[in-house]
Amino acid sequence: MTTLAASLGQARRSQTAWFAGIAIFVIAWFAVYNRLLPFARWLVAQMPIEPGSALASSVEFFFYDTPKVLMLLTLVVFAMGVVRTFFSPERTRALLAGKREGLGNIAAAHLGIVTPFCSCSAVPLFVGFVSAGVPLGVTFSFLIAAPMINEVALGLLFALVGWKVALTYLAFGLGVAIVSGWIIGRLHLENWLEPWVREVRAGEVELEDEHVAWVDRFEAGWEAVKEIVSKVWYWIIAGIAAGAFIHGYVPAELLSRIMGADAWWSVPAAVLLGIPMYSNAAGIIPVIEALLGKGAALGTVLAFMMSVIALSLPEMIILRKVLSIRLIAVFIAVVGTGILTVGFLFNALFS
Repeated sequence: MTTLAASLGQARRSQTAWFAGIAIFVIAWFAVYNRLLPFARWLVAQMPIEPGSALASSVEFFFYDTPKVLMLLTLVVFAMGVVRTFFSPERTRALLAGKREGLGNIAAAHLGIVTPFCSCSAVPLFVGFVSAGVPLGVTFSFLIAAPMINEVALGLLFALVGWKVALTYLAFGLGVAIVSGWIIGRLHLENWLEPWVREVRAGEVELEDEHVAWVDRFEAGWEAVKEIVSKVWYWIIAGIAAGAFIHGYVPAELLSRIMGADAWWSVPAAVLLGIPMYSNAAGIIPVIEALLGKGAALGTVLAFMMSVIALSLPEMIILRKVLSIRLIAVFIAVVGTGILTVGFLFNALFS
């Protein structure tokens, strides 16, 4: 009994320490975040750069956005790392197993938002879903939503370009995931899976014990920060550098002509440009911010972002392990059509 009481007391102290540490961190985070722009301007003023020049504008953008995006990323990833402790891959498969199409597509797309598995998880997740008896179309709704409407994309969009854009992106992103998955399911293309995947038998999925202490959830959030930020920081730097160049040197008039709402061909061109690229939401959103700041059309820019995240070439290569080339082509065609529709609709609504 004495040992048990000591263990419980230690657990309570540890949990209290975590709560106190998080509170101090949040207070310090907001204090530093609110001083980033004055600091960036002061830093540029100390450099031998002509004030008001394109170079000064680019450098200020870079020194302001780099810590801003990294700080936002750390906060969002920690929070979602805690959330993910409630949604393990096993529980996700169990929640979707046996779901019918329609409602299943809606549930899968919404579940994809809070279970942000990256494209490198596509193969084991896909096989796990098939083995759990999840319909093909429902599986695709989840696999489209998980990377495209993840916590980083929504959190950074909200912080950098406003809640209206973030909320609209969420609504239309869900629409693309739900409708695309439903269409693929209606086509009944199960025979276009790779043979070894078709041979996987559907079975019962047991839910694991989800009783996890808050200390363990906080530690999982911190581990997520260390794992994810260490993998994407260089993409963020590259994206911010590209955004800084656009912000300082690309004429607004030129960008408006190329990616403006009046150029009907800009949306399909943006989608085609985005597919062969490889980046993640954290890396591409600073570019999106700079493009919007230069007057590019919202629909065109978000169509570009969606194609980079949801239809990237590396993800297609990974999915080739479980999908035939014909099924990959259908996947690209259906999702690409949905992204084009979103791009044109955004341009019409926000022109």
